[in-house]
Amino acid sequence: MRLLVIRHGVAGDRDEFAFTGRPDSERPLTKEGRAKMKRAAAGLGLIVDELNLVATSPEVRAVQTAEIVADAFGGMELTIVDELAPERAPDDLLPWLRSHEHDTTLAVVGHGPHVGFLVGWLLTGRHESFFEMKKGAAAMLEFEDPPAPGAARLLWALAPSHLRKLRKER
Repeated sequence: MRLLVIRHGVAGDRDEFAFTGRPDSERPLTKEGRAKMKRAAAGLGLIVDELNLVATSPEVRAVQTAEIVADAFGGMELTIVDELAPERAPDDLLPWLRSHEHDTTLAVVGHGPHVGFLVGWLLTGRHESFFEMKKGAAAMLEFEDPPAPGAARLLWALAPSHLRKLRKER
């Protein structure tokens, strides 16, 4: 299995959005965040052969990011996965990951520091946060056997600026 882990794109300011009285889960991507994510997703399309599934946290900024990624891969349908919400433990995602076929490539869109912790945990099995992902960044992991903590191999990790640059160079 290959797992593409993506942190959502640049969203509106948390404190400013709080003044709207709406919950933070409804905070959207900014116009610039959408534009940057579209360019980053185009870069992803150049280095990821195919995706079998795009899953996302239920929060608006992650859903909007996942929609952009899905569009870059031909308009795939999204799957909302509650275990990708920022308040959930990365361990909660493991049963969902294991429910998929071994020969699939999945993309998951979530939040920092949750997705960085997830990547680090899948690589080392350690419950420590040491893998940082900027907004719009992506990392590709690979598993020989069913996904397990410490069983992943890092194929690559790219900052959003690198993904955007890939698009320009081809």
